Amino acid sequence: MEWEDCKKGYENYLKLEKSLSQNSVDAYINDISKLIYFFNNSLEQAAPDKVELQDLKSFLEWLNERRVSPRSQARTISGIKSFYKYLLIENKISNDPTALLESPKIGRKLPDILSMEEIDELINAVDLEKQEGQRNKAMLETLYSCGLRVSELVNLKITNLFFDQGFIKIEGKADKERLVPVSNQAVYEINKYFNDYRSSLKICKDSENILFLNRRGRKLSRVMIFTIIKNLADKIGLKKKISPHTFRHSFATHLVNGGADLRVVQEMLGHESILTTEIYTHLDMEYLKSTINQFHPRS
Repeated sequence: MEWEDCKKGYENYLKLEKSLSQNSVDAYINDISKLIYFFNNSLEQAAPDKVELQDLKSFLEWLNERRVSPRSQARTISGIKSFYKYLLIENKISNDPTALLESPKIGRKLPDILSMEEIDELINAVDLEKQEGQRNKAMLETLYSCGLRVSELVNLKITNLFFDQGFIKIEGKADKERLVPVSNQAVYEINKYFNDYRSSLKICKDSENILFLNRRGRKLSRVMIFTIIKNLADKIGLKKKISPHTFRHSFATHLVNGGADLRVVQEMLGHESILTTEIYTHLDMEYLKSTINQFHPRS
C-alpha cells in the first residue's frame, strides 16, 4: 500500500462523498502530507497499513521538536484520524492506529471581537472617492450585518438576494443553504454599489451572478477581503488583530449580548452543532469579568 495512492483516494473521498470545500480539502491533505513526509524521512518508513500507535506518537514528538503549537498539533491529529477513518471505510485497514491517539490539551481560545463603535469606524474609514469604495463599504456592511464567512461573502449570488422579503440565501459549508435576515443598511449599501459601480463593469462570463466583483469583472479572492480589512484597521490605528471572521464573531457576540436565543444565532451562523455557538456565551462572560475587574472598587 502506497502513501500517495491513499492520499489521492482520500482527497477524492473528501471532495465527492464529504462534499467539503476546496479550502477544507486542502487543509486535510496538508495534514496527511506532513505524516507522509515524516514516514518517508524517518527510520520507520512504515506503509499506511503498517502504522501503529507508537509510530504516531513518534510523529507527535517530531512535531514538538519543530515547535508546532498544541493547537496546530490538535488540528493535524484530527486530520490524521479522518484519514484512517477513510481507510477503514474502504477496507484498506482492519485496525485504526489512531483510536487511542490523544490530542494535546489546549485551552479554548476566545475570538477577538469589535465593538459597535469600532465597526462603524472601520466602515466609515472606507474611501468613497475611490472607484471600489462603495463596493468595499457594501461588503463590510454585509459581512457584519449577516455574520458571513469570508467564503460566503465572495460567493454571494445576485439570485440569492431576496430584499423584498428581508433575507439573503447563503450557500455555506458542504453546500448547506440557510436564510439570513439582511439589515436595511446593508440593502441600501448593496443597491448603491450595484448602481454606482457594478453596473459599469465589463463582467466576465463566469461571474455574471456573483455580487461582489473586482475591477476586471471577476469574483474577489478571499485574500483581497483580508487585505481590505487590514488596510482599514491600519488606517484608523486599530491595535486588535482582526480578519473578516472578526466581523462574524462580533455579529454573533452582539446578538448574544443583546439577549438573542442561542438556537437562533446557531441557525443564522450555519453551525451544525450548538456547542460551536456556545463559545459566544463564554465570550459574554469574559466581557463581564473584564468589566468588573476594570470598574469594580474591590477588584
